[in-house]
Order: sequence, then C-alpha cells, then structure tokens
Amino acid sequence: MAFLFDRFVAEAQLISIRAQGAGGQNVNKVSSAIHLRFDIPGSSLPDAMKERLLQSADGRITREGVLILKAQQHRTRELNRQDAYERLRAILEAAAIEPLLRKATRPTYASRVRRREDKAQRSGIKRARSNLGDE
Repeated sequence: MAFLFDRFVAEAQLISIRAQGAGGQNVNKVSSAIHLRFDIPGSSLPDAMKERLLQSADGRITREGVLILKAQQHRTRELNRQDAYERLRAILEAAAIEPLLRKATRPTYASRVRRREDKAQRSGIKRARSNLGDE
C-alpha cells in the first residue's frame, strides 16, 4: 500500500539541519537531521484526504496547512530522510481511511423493559431507606 503514496511523498520538501542533543564534537558540524515540510493544501492529494488531514488535531500541522516532521533519530542524513518519508507515508495512509459513520439506532423493547425494571428496583431500595427514618 505504501507505493500508492510515493507520488505524494515526492511533493515533500526536505531541509537538512543540525540535530539537537548529545553527540560530542560532531553534532555541531554535521547537518544530519531532516526537516520534512509537506504543503497539504498545495499537494495533489484528494480533497477528502486534505480535509481529514487539516481537521486532525495533529500539532505538527501549522495554521497554513503545512505538515512539518523532524527526523533526528539516526546518525546519518540518509537514514533520517528515510525515517521522515516513512512517517509521512504512515500519516497519509491513516488519512486515506474514511471514518465509518455511526448509524443511529433505537433501544430494543427488551432493553427498555430491563431499564424500567432496574429503575423500579432502585426506586424501591431508596424508598425503603427513607421510610426507616420516619418511624
């Protein structure tokens, strides 16, 4: 299924940056982290997918609709690039699934009867409890 999203992934923009965190002297001179920017409104995604992505509560999507992923788990730029692409592919695959709409249903006759019986039993328990104080 991942191959279906390769043409959309190709629309992503990659920027090499310096990784954060520990790494000794090498961390300050090698740009091995990757910022992946994917412009959702400007992409060739189907409109329904764009809408689902923009409506999601993902904090990596800016107000302008740009998805920003930062990949810095690996030591090499190539592995971080692959990681960013895989994460983007996973996000796109999740957005491709249409959510199922809930069909409104009514309670069955038996469930309504059980509910009324439970309410009557509970009411009887409370009534018996309050009558004890009156005697």
